[in-house]
Order: sequence, then C-alpha cells, then structure tokens
Amino acid sequence: MARVITDECVSCGTCVGECPVDAISEGDGKYEIAADTCVDCGACEDACPTGAIVAE
Repeated sequence: MARVITDECVSCGTCVGECPVDAISEGDGKYEIAADTCVDCGACEDACPTGAIVAE
C-alpha cells in the first residue's frame, strides 16, 4: 500500500529528501508519490511537518 500526499501539502519539499527510492516529485500545486515506486516505508510521513502524507 503506497502513501499519498493530501491537499494539506504546502510544497515545502521536506519529504523528497527522506524517500529512499525517489518516489516523490513536485506535482501541480503539491508533491506527488509514485505508487508503483513507493515501498511504503513511512519515512516521508514521519518527515512531513503538516501531516499531509497518509497511507492510501
């Protein structure tokens, strides 16, 4: 099960550096997680200052 980034994302980019498989990229107005690349480690969720990353 991949993680997703909700509309609470403020595009700070903190999560990008935490992803060990580079599954996070800048999308239209918020960051996005590539579900086929995400290994569901939770590192991005722990790093997100706004709690915008949740389990899908």
